[in-house]
Amino acid sequence: MWVANAIQRVQTLYANAGPYVEAFRLNGLSPQERAKAAWARLRKENVDPRLVVATCLAVELTILGDPQPASKPEFRWVQMAKQVHKMASGTHKRWPNAIGGPKELHVYPRSRGQVLRHLGADLEKAIELLIAHHAIGGAI
Repeated sequence: MWVANAIQRVQTLYANAGPYVEAFRLNGLSPQERAKAAWARLRKENVDPRLVVATCLAVELTILGDPQPASKPEFRWVQMAKQVHKMASGTHKRWPNAIGGPKELHVYPRSRGQVLRHLGADLEKAIELLIAHHAIGGAI
């Protein structure tokens, strides 16, 4: 029941992300808008919400197993967000009939700063009941 709730919450993040924004059009957006764009990229690439939840749990368990874990929740947010951000990062375009042969464009958004904090906070809210019910994270 708790896992299903976490999966549903990730699906809600996908649904509420807004329109898909290509990675090369992120300049000038606020960190919160960039975080929503990351959710939209995950949705567009059909990344399974179960994989997102599993990644978050893996980060939680890794931090729990650390003999000297970081005490700030922000550290956990950023670590979860880094992993999830990589799952559908980037925009790829190809023009087969360009002059001089096929042309390709590959743009990857940077995973840094406030964007990771917003993504991480969203992720923690999505899995908080699962973590609390199973008492995985003692610091939560």
